[in-house]
Amino acid sequence: MLLMKLQTKEKFAFLQLAQYLARVDGEYGNKEQDVIDEYCVEMGIDKPTIFNEEDFNLDDILSAFKSIKSKKIVILELMILVHIDDKYDNKEHELTKKIVDFFKIKEKDLKYFSYWGKAVSSLYEQGKLFIED
Repeated sequence: MLLMKLQTKEKFAFLQLAQYLARVDGEYGNKEQDVIDEYCVEMGIDKPTIFNEEDFNLDDILSAFKSIKSKKIVILELMILVHIDDKYDNKEHELTKKIVDFFKIKEKDLKYFSYWGKAVSSLYEQGKLFIED
């Protein structure tokens, strides 16, 4: 929904960031994979076959996002991912806090973005139930 507004470089950076966040709590499941697959479809990029955490550099990835609009899109979309499994783990919270601090976004805004992400993830799961055979 919002990811298509990112520039090409930002889309690839977002995908790396999403994969890192999905794995940070040590529980990377089907729900997270489904959301990341949906991100790829929305952004019009091929889903990666491998994510190499050793090559991941958070500061480099976050530096790819220049505008406040892009930064807010990143946070909003990541909130869907953290809430998709109904667990907002401490490690996920710590990472999102680092991202918000790096982006210089107010922590109270993170709370509102989190509420939005929780609602969207719930609606996403409901929509999947509606279309199941």
